[in-house]
Amino acid sequence: MAIVKPFKGLRPPKELVEEVEARPYDVLDSEEARIEAGTNEKSLYHIIKPEINFEPGISEYDPRVYESAKQQFEKFQKNGWLVQDTAEHYYIYAQTMQGKTQYGIVVGAYVADYMNGVIKKHELTRRDKEEDRMKHVRVCDANMEPVFFAYPDNEVLNKLIMRYASTKPEYDFVAPIDGFRHQLWVVSDATDIDTITTEFAKMPSLYIADGHHRSAAAALVGAEKASAHPRHTGKEEYNYFMAVCFQASQLTILDYNRVVKDLNGMTSEEFLKALTKNFIVEKKGTEAYAPKQLHEFSLYLDANWYSLKAKEGTYDDTDPIGVLDVDISSRLILDELLGIKDLRSDKRIDFVGGLRGLTELKRRVDSGEMRMALALYPVTMKQIMDIADSGEIMPPKATWFEPKLRSGLVIHKLDD
Repeated sequence: MAIVKPFKGLRPPKELVEEVEARPYDVLDSEEARIEAGTNEKSLYHIIKPEINFEPGISEYDPRVYESAKQQFEKFQKNGWLVQDTAEHYYIYAQTMQGKTQYGIVVGAYVADYMNGVIKKHELTRRDKEEDRMKHVRVCDANMEPVFFAYPDNEVLNKLIMRYASTKPEYDFVAPIDGFRHQLWVVSDATDIDTITTEFAKMPSLYIADGHHRSAAAALVGAEKASAHPRHTGKEEYNYFMAVCFQASQLTILDYNRVVKDLNGMTSEEFLKALTKNFIVEKKGTEAYAPKQLHEFSLYLDANWYSLKAKEGTYDDTDPIGVLDVDISSRLILDELLGIKDLRSDKRIDFVGGLRGLTELKRRVDSGEMRMALALYPVTMKQIMDIADSGEIMPPKATWFEPKLRSGLVIHKLDD
């Protein structure tokens, strides 16, 4: 069963939320964060991207940068830009993108559930990225940003959420960068709090949708603190980390596409001919063409779009990994034809989140930066959950969730 708990969230006053809130630390680089923060000293970027507090060029891994995060966090609390709730609450968080709204519940997720596999993963993590986030959690003694979980649809929780959604939210704003709407409600009613705790306790698993490195870092720091605490009881706040849990059916997963610098020594004609071994290749012309179904890919090459349909026998519908289009394209195009064997390290390939659209793929190829682009049909949430349940790991760069969670709406302190 999944164990969750309410917590005393640290939050900006209603009138300051739009000055404090920020995009997640890992969706923009240091210079972008510096520009977005501008002269706004209340921007959370001063805590989650603390290298912007120094001259450009400083390493984001410099010890002074982590220490600056701690100092800024203390400053935000001292100045009243972040204020802790006096009682434990759950929070309901809604995101609206292109007319579609998804509702999540902000909870304290149980560290032990991560360690024992109740909280299930579908991606590998890199130790260096884990350690970076662990340093940040340690120095702030808080989960500054939530991780993104999915849970199997639950009608009791859905009715509770919809009841809150019909009331006035605590926060309600449209983010300036992406134009998405964000709303937050505070769940303070004791009966509703008990209902949320009880319904999650009936679930055999929760699933990490986005934020594998943050999940690992938060859980590992919690486990560290437990080991170091001489009178550890299991009830301390550090035994939990902050997550926003969404019903699986509500989530939007976009395509995560590829652009490649060269054709591995082949001409365009040779490459297209080589593709016919495993794909039905059909030229679509100069108008942008997106895949219409699983096992179909869109290729952009020499100012033309092509449909590539994987032939029968090139994939296994009974294999949770082998059925994935990211696996098919990695095996039969990137590896077999282009010699790209490690998607994490090969400098000949780059990745473009689906929110940027096919236009971005075309731009990068037409500019001469890249030789070709490959658009994939989006992975489904069911595929992700099936893989996590099987204990398998998805290929790298397989999922792109939108909208991203905003940071700074709620913060979870580990020492409360």
